[in-house]
Amino acid sequence: MSASNSESLDAAQRGVTAIAQLDLGADLAAAYRIQHDLIAHRIARGERLVGCKLGFTSKAKMEQMGVSEIIVGQLTDAMQVDDAASVELSRFIHPRIEPEIAFRLGRDVGGNDIADCVDAVAPALEIIDSRYRDFRFSLPDVIADNTSAAAFVIGEWQPLRDVADLPVRMLVDGTEVEAGSTAAILGHPMYALEQLVELAAKYDVALRGGDIILAGAATAAVPFGEHRVVADVRGLGTASVRGVDL
Repeated sequence: MSASNSESLDAAQRGVTAIAQLDLGADLAAAYRIQHDLIAHRIARGERLVGCKLGFTSKAKMEQMGVSEIIVGQLTDAMQVDDAASVELSRFIHPRIEPEIAFRLGRDVGGNDIADCVDAVAPALEIIDSRYRDFRFSLPDVIADNTSAAAFVIGEWQPLRDVADLPVRMLVDGTEVEAGSTAAILGHPMYALEQLVELAAKYDVALRGGDIILAGAATAAVPFGEHRVVADVRGLGTASVRGVDL
């Protein structure tokens, strides 16, 4: 069943066609097994794991999607888009975009305190794209679908600094559409990393030196179309991407 579900989700992503929601009950462990199978398909095609992402770390996102538990997904090199570059909208089903804070691990976490392993921080954008119809899902559904991960953009890396309460703005073609603070990420983005350690250990997600970690959205997501979107994090800088319809 796990293989069948992962194959369906993989085909939905590759074919850019939404599928019906899965029937997983409340079994989160089964959902993470499907996620691992899904990532295995991508690795078999030559993709490489480059990190992980947290989902639903802000009240705004929990309320927007109707869930109440933090989740973890995995990032591959094929998902990364260069800062200020363009990305073809044809690769997504119904994409949305949100501003984030990214951390970089300087060494494997293992038994170390994750805060001591982080060596850099950057502004970021994440493009999410549920493979389910109408962008609707249960918590196990979205976990199985690798937390709707689709693409991400990292701004310029900077030495780690205090990111407790930095103003965050998201602009679409120069107009501010969302505003918030890094404090929306569990009160402090570093708290999100602490939760990540527990989730990673429980669901067999590696935390290795060089990995990128997306700590979660600072605001609600907005639809992503033929526009230039900028995440502006005061004191950290910006990350941007343009959606193009070729």
